[in-house]
Amino acid sequence: MEASVTNIEQLLRVLAEAGVEFVVIGGVAATMHGSARATYDLDIVYRRTPENIVRVSKALLPYEPYLRGAPRGLPFRWDAQTILAGLNFTLTTTLGNIDFLGEVTGGGDYQQLLPHSLRLEIFGIPCLCLDLDTLIRVKRAAGRPKDFEAIAELEALREEREAGGG
Repeated sequence: MEASVTNIEQLLRVLAEAGVEFVVIGGVAATMHGSARATYDLDIVYRRTPENIVRVSKALLPYEPYLRGAPRGLPFRWDAQTILAGLNFTLTTTLGNIDFLGEVTGGGDYQQLLPHSLRLEIFGIPCLCLDLDTLIRVKRAAGRPKDFEAIAELEALREEREAGGG
């Protein structure tokens, strides 16, 4: 069963309470830097250690993860073995849409993103969030029209900060 609206707060809480190591990227990270653009899913880069993969698989399992856009009935099992065999997963759950990324174009994997991450509270939940410069770089590397639109706003936010306005 797919949620019509993504409950970003609950998804973050589920991951944090399970001890999942991840960095928030995408629209939620942009919002944390002041973006006014709406986001409809949660994008994270997760650490690909065996222990963290087990935590990821167990944390999300109660929320019926399924490959977003795949026809219902297609065999899919959300477990550590599946995650180890793959890398990036775009999922729908009963809490909404979440992209679990083992790596992201223009930024790399969890270890490579750590030095470019900030510890922030999102809905009162301590999370690592991609810094503004790296977020812009990742969005530019993705090359999608919606990312180019977001880049203009993010660059304006960066200029405002650099000028001492934020």
